[in-house]
Amino acid sequence: MRLFIAATILLGCCAAGLRAQGNYEVQVYGYDLVAPNVTMVELHSNFTVSGTKGVQNGVLPTNHAEHETVEITHGFNDWFECGFYIFTSIQPNDGWMYVGSHIRPRFAVPERYHLPVGVSISNEIGWQRPNFSLDTWTWEIRPIVDKKIDKWYLAFNPAIDKSLHGPESKRGFEFSPNVKFSYDVTKKVALGMEYYGAYGPITSFDPVRDQEQQFLPAVDIDFGKNWEFNFGVGIGVTQATDHLLVKAILGYRFNNHN
Repeated sequence: MRLFIAATILLGCCAAGLRAQGNYEVQVYGYDLVAPNVTMVELHSNFTVSGTKGVQNGVLPTNHAEHETVEITHGFNDWFECGFYIFTSIQPNDGWMYVGSHIRPRFAVPERYHLPVGVSISNEIGWQRPNFSLDTWTWEIRPIVDKKIDKWYLAFNPAIDKSLHGPESKRGFEFSPNVKFSYDVTKKVALGMEYYGAYGPITSFDPVRDQEQQFLPAVDIDFGKNWEFNFGVGIGVTQATDHLLVKAILGYRFNNHN
């Protein structure tokens, strides 16, 4: 119950203001790394039911676009993993197109230190084509904190991101918090809520109408220790956010031990 109250307060605070991941990788990170000598392959499938319409400043619309992202992550030891992303978009009138690629090294405090919460941090840097984002080079620093108490789970990602090349590069670092809480309704199924926000520069948040905020009721299903499955429906609650999004994540771990 205490974890539920904390999650509710945290979501409420975040809602006072989704750009960090865009509509390509809609995921709140947990603390756990991919195990050493294991490679995980994930497919992120996101369909924007209601989004931007028409080309805006050379950027293609998101409405009825299907975004498919392949994420490949390898675990090196109990404190380091590295992931690589390939972003693609299927546009209603333009077919399947390559969007860009990112690399994401991540470090974690191993469980042997017995911290009261899980703690890790990732750095994601990459490039995207200008017809999908005017800011072609971006950098994200993502602290990750999570906690499991009985059947409750809470994760908080107070991400900070920056444009390295493009019109937003002069805005400095921007605050993009992500939050997730869920409850195990069975041993195999967890229901919960995810939140994605982009508030603007950390020194001066954008007006609420210009912030991006999205809530996603979501389900996680355990198909076995090597599998990952997540499904959610995102509802944008500000003018600057795509209004309706459906997302799914399917992942599998390949054990490289001899």
